[in-house]
Amino acid sequence: MTWVFWISATLIAYTYFCYPGWLWVRSRWYPHPIQRRPNFQSVSFVMVVRDEERNLNRKLENLLTLDYPAELIQLVIVSDGSLDRTEAILRERADDPRITVVLNQLSRGKAPGLNDALELAHGDILVFTDARQSIEPPALRLMLENFADPTVGCVSGELMLGDPTTGESDKALATYWRVEKLVRQMESTTKSVVGATGALYAIRRTLLVPLPAEIILDDVYLPMQVVRQGFRVLFDSRARAWDGAHLDAPREFGRKVRTLSGNYQLLQLAPWLLTRANPIRFEFISHKLLRLGVPFALVSILTASLVLRAPIYRVALILQMIFYGLCLLAILGLKRGPLARMAEAAFAFVLLNTAAVVAFANFISGRKTTWGR
Repeated sequence: MTWVFWISATLIAYTYFCYPGWLWVRSRWYPHPIQRRPNFQSVSFVMVVRDEERNLNRKLENLLTLDYPAELIQLVIVSDGSLDRTEAILRERADDPRITVVLNQLSRGKAPGLNDALELAHGDILVFTDARQSIEPPALRLMLENFADPTVGCVSGELMLGDPTTGESDKALATYWRVEKLVRQMESTTKSVVGATGALYAIRRTLLVPLPAEIILDDVYLPMQVVRQGFRVLFDSRARAWDGAHLDAPREFGRKVRTLSGNYQLLQLAPWLLTRANPIRFEFISHKLLRLGVPFALVSILTASLVLRAPIYRVALILQMIFYGLCLLAILGLKRGPLARMAEAAFAFVLLNTAAVVAFANFISGRKTTWGR
């Protein structure tokens, strides 16, 4: 059990501390600067929507009023079997020459909808976004500056959880997202980001490939295809999209299960990610795959701590009991004070790792996670 304890501890420490630490060192010793300059190319926004009557008009206005030449913008919107007023809203907008509408009566999923949109998009740069988030006016112009560098094939914007007037949320789940963005920024500084932000990312049209119909994570699959072709994938924190801090546990748990299930699916649909064909194989394994093993390492280290008798393992057991006790306090509803914040952070960590276990169960059982609004 001694080996079980230390191997598990090493996996957890590497995933959450050593890999980010290595990125920090690498980003300062070996930065790879980008040749940014004003760059106005034609742009096609592609978006698949389902039952988005509440958000759609606001989103379309947001895209059409960005700080970018209007004559260079095309919107391609696909309705995926919507049952509310989404189709009616799109029909009303179809007279605008900048908007191309596809009305699929049957729901086929996001990936087939994106493939439909890609066939109709004629911009040099394709920008992927979702209906709910609001994009800041200069975001598109700032993203396009990166494409002035011929080595850049994809640029990811930054998703902010909160309100533009009051700033980002300070909830624990939002804090974990901020840490994730720091990791992406450090990856981008020297090589490429492992994936993009689904709410806002852009790709050169010439580098796009058709999406497998069942793919869950288009925002990882397409950027990794860009990397495979020898181009960089960047994270630009200047290009921001805002989303409400809808960080209730059930919603976030379901979202995380879907994302982590998508990581398992990637290994089936794109096994080359684990070969030399992937120029950032080390980053992909460290960033995406090792996190899938953390929940099992947590169970193993707890089991080993219960069995082993040396003082160091007793201390480790006490620390784990304190940590999971904090998680229990969050479940019981502790709301105020420093202890409550620690409890919220512990609960968020456990929630995210429990989602990884569910994703693994989905993978083993063959249960598919479907796309929804």
